[in-house]
Amino acid sequence: MITKDTLRQIAYRQKSLFTAESETVRRELLNPLLSFMHDSRILVLTGIRRCGKSTLLGQLSREQKNWCYFNFEDERLLGFNAQDFELLNEVLFEVYGTNDCYFFDEVQNVDAFETFLRRLQDEGKKLVITGSNASLLSRELGTRLTGRYLAFEVYPFSFREFLAFRKIKYEPEEIFFTEKRVELIAAFESYASTGGFPEYLKNHDTEYIRILYENILYRDILTRYGVKRERLFKELVSLLTRQMASRFTYNALKNTLGLSNSITVKEYISYLGNSYLFFELPKFSWSVKQQLSAPKKIYLVDPVILEVCGSVFSPNKGRILENIVFNELKRKGLEIYYFAGKGECDFVVKQNNRVKQLIQVSHTLDGNNRERELAGLAEAAESCRNKNGLVITWEQSGEIQAGANKVRLMPAWQWLTGDAG
Repeated sequence: MITKDTLRQIAYRQKSLFTAESETVRRELLNPLLSFMHDSRILVLTGIRRCGKSTLLGQLSREQKNWCYFNFEDERLLGFNAQDFELLNEVLFEVYGTNDCYFFDEVQNVDAFETFLRRLQDEGKKLVITGSNASLLSRELGTRLTGRYLAFEVYPFSFREFLAFRKIKYEPEEIFFTEKRVELIAAFESYASTGGFPEYLKNHDTEYIRILYENILYRDILTRYGVKRERLFKELVSLLTRQMASRFTYNALKNTLGLSNSITVKEYISYLGNSYLFFELPKFSWSVKQQLSAPKKIYLVDPVILEVCGSVFSPNKGRILENIVFNELKRKGLEIYYFAGKGECDFVVKQNNRVKQLIQVSHTLDGNNRERELAGLAEAAESCRNKNGLVITWEQSGEIQAGANKVRLMPAWQWLTGDAG
């Protein structure tokens, strides 16, 4: 039984923490969100734990008047249910005064939360909510609030946000100056290993990432979905980590794990996707049937997970680079696939049912891989009927011939800063 006094204590404490002045990196998603603050729809922010969703709410709140905030991930709220929302509403009025805008963190922890949101929305209130599980939010919102919300995905820092965190400033023309290029290259080297989780970048405490990783596995997946075969599940996670940026099939993983069917593997990977820890990338095909039956590729949400929690003794820099490129394409909300024929092209970017760009990722183009990488890109260009090819490398730049097409070589740090030209 939740009492009003308990809710009041929690709300005052959370208000104190939420409004505490601290220097934060202005998130790139802030401006798009601000443009929808006068829209009647609920704004839904989803993403992996500790990627900065609450900080983003704080940045939004500083641009608003008459708002309130409440975080439902508090152990004192274990008995909170839908009938307690009206009591909470009274407490929020006491703590904040008149509320025109509600910021709710991890509201999906309460069963039937969507009925309360709908009532507030019908009363003309603006709602911004967060959650760390894609499936739960989409299921409830899709059932009760179809057409009443806009969804946004939040990720750890992009490289541009990482530079802002490090207070590294640059102008587009400065990339041609040796000193600035050296600084940006060094920053990218750091980003490739430390990743973009804001709190980790402040303290570089590897235990923080290990605890985060364990919380995702246990609280967001094993407990939430009632997974009984913990050892098997963790073996799968270890396998996927080692296969980062590589192709896999559910059937092959089933055989490796000694299972009788692949349904369990598929379900477990869907749980990992819902928690934003891993992402699957489908194969490009003009045939939906072929696309669904083809092997997929697997990627991690952030390179620091591999660095701190992976079972790989010496991480492959080429795969890390490919994973970083994948994350940036996801962050931009692009529709992406990989291409595989006789050769392979890492990313096919689609827009409005047409291929917009082809991207090959290679740590270094040299005599050992040049022919293979460019042949895969050329084959993809012919099959996808698109000549807009790009090769992203660690440091190389220039222009190169791939079959009948000329393609640009661009270092990742330059592509990630948005100075693609």
